[in-house]
Amino acid sequence: MKTPRAMHRPGSRPRALLAPCAALLIAGGALAAGPSALALADPSGTPSATASAPAADPDSSALKPIDPAAFQASVERAAKKLMVPGAVVLLRTPQGTYRAVVGTTERGAATPPDAQDHFRIASNTKTMTSALIMLLAQDGRLRLSDPVSRYVAGVPNGANITVAELLRMRSGLYNYTNAPELAAALDADPGRAYTPQDVLAMAFRRPPNFAPDSEYEYSNTNYALLGLVAEKAGGRPLAQQFRDRLFTPLGLAGTSLPALHDRSLADPFSHGYMYGGTAYALVDKPYPDAVREAAESGKLAPLDYTHQNPSYATAAGGAVSTAQDLATWIRALVTGKVLDPTTHRQWLDSPQAEDPAAPDGQKYGYGIAYQKFGPKASMYYHGGELPGFNSFIGHDPVNDVTLVVWTNLTLSPDGRTTAQALLPTLFNQIYTGLDLPTV
Repeated sequence: MKTPRAMHRPGSRPRALLAPCAALLIAGGALAAGPSALALADPSGTPSATASAPAADPDSSALKPIDPAAFQASVERAAKKLMVPGAVVLLRTPQGTYRAVVGTTERGAATPPDAQDHFRIASNTKTMTSALIMLLAQDGRLRLSDPVSRYVAGVPNGANITVAELLRMRSGLYNYTNAPELAAALDADPGRAYTPQDVLAMAFRRPPNFAPDSEYEYSNTNYALLGLVAEKAGGRPLAQQFRDRLFTPLGLAGTSLPALHDRSLADPFSHGYMYGGTAYALVDKPYPDAVREAAESGKLAPLDYTHQNPSYATAAGGAVSTAQDLATWIRALVTGKVLDPTTHRQWLDSPQAEDPAAPDGQKYGYGIAYQKFGPKASMYYHGGELPGFNSFIGHDPVNDVTLVVWTNLTLSPDGRTTAQALLPTLFNQIYTGLDLPTV
């Protein structure tokens, strides 16, 4: 549930349990970003343009021809260096669909990952929460200018924080996943269930970090609140609205928001692993040298977090999905298949610079990050990290590129978010004119 890495201080790692993703950009302004690739015919990969999104250019020189064997090999090399047990890359371009799979879904077994495997998508859930909020605004059930106090009582500064500011991470509210008591409680009782009110109480016990709309700070508290806003405005439970308004219309049969006490994953699924306690996925806490050395030598095995109760993530990062579904989802969202044209344009235009001193850098909008890179490409994207899994979803509407990556190891022994650490390798394979440093 974390944010892209580029806009953070050198050496820091934005916590992704409920975050957009490791930054597309790395030092120097180049895209940062990497298992068996096969070119497959796929009708869903056919380019389509809308009035709201830029049309794909089939003659664009921004894209390299994809060599499936080279694509596979590059991902295998990178994943091995990151020590991930298993990973999936699903890439769709105008050339076709390419899949790369590496390793296994369970340590000690030999079950290759698949694009249909279920896994916990963490902060990619935010794209769904924001889309539902936009649909409710489209319906006239709420306004983005409404104060959150209209829907949820007891929010610090609630009369001065708008729904739009929650969407853009500009509320100033303390991030509940930074509360040390949450990580400690999850480690003590992985099956414990948390309501949104439970986790929000952790945030509200702390003073806000800044005045509303004065700064950007990625905070999962914003999206836990937006889940409650959606339930109040929509008059139904969040999981039901997700299903009826997002998942069913798009045929996302493998995607769901689990119930409060549901720790299961539907078959087929991947196990998820991480070295050390939950705090390493929730706050910017580096591994001690001893942990890194023991993990790299094989003396320390990662813990299995597959069935930790995800209820604490709520609307900020609790959903389960598959790579196949996520590719369909992010392309549909970016190309205008979810919202009406006016609302879609509002959504597309929502990202604003996270750092005012870098107006052309990474931007965050209504549950989506955005980055331009090179003269002919840009991407709307998000990512997610929680104990056990790391993932990335993105769509480039200029070149009709859709990319989904997931791994079943949250952090490499040297502390890198694993799916995001694969991105430079992948972008070097996909786009011309890039020579990004890889793992």
